[in-house]
Amino acid sequence: MKIIDTRLAGVKRIELAVFRDDRGCFLESYQQERYAQALGDAVRFVQDNCSHSHRGVLRGLHYQVEHPQGKLVRVAQGEIFDVAVDLRPGSPTFGQWEGHTLSSAQLALPAAGTVSHIQLWIPPGFAHGFFTLSETAMVEYKCTDYYHPGDEACLLWNDPELAIAWPDVQPRLSDKDRAGLSLRALQQAGRLP
Repeated sequence: MKIIDTRLAGVKRIELAVFRDDRGCFLESYQQERYAQALGDAVRFVQDNCSHSHRGVLRGLHYQVEHPQGKLVRVAQGEIFDVAVDLRPGSPTFGQWEGHTLSSAQLALPAAGTVSHIQLWIPPGFAHGFFTLSETAMVEYKCTDYYHPGDEACLLWNDPELAIAWPDVQPRLSDKDRAGLSLRALQQAGRLP
């Protein structure tokens, strides 16, 4: 397991070893002691989520206000463009975003040997969303707090002040995501983590 710090403080790219042979592949997607060393002993996962999306679906940008969730994200099938936006007041990267392409393609390689599978650690205090690049995608993520429906907020996916470089300008959105608010509006309403 290789941990790479990203441009946004606290967000980490995690490269997992995938062991391949003529039967298929194996990877260890989570091991508590290793992740405690990499992310800190205070990180404790309490909920696992899985979403299945079709090409062109954009989910997000979601977060919780009073119960912020850290998320350990990986793609079990397909490919996505995954985005994190720093919403932590006082952070030197407040209001900045970062995007990573996450894919399961390494799992389907025919050659034997070792390759890497990518996970993304997004700490509490970030909005998170993704755009589906492949025909379908199965996204799995571990969360550090439970889902509280009344606490959820949605940052507008195409907020012009954020200028996120999404791969497609006409995504398929839910009504909730279409109704997201700008960072400025959320800040003025006191709806940041």
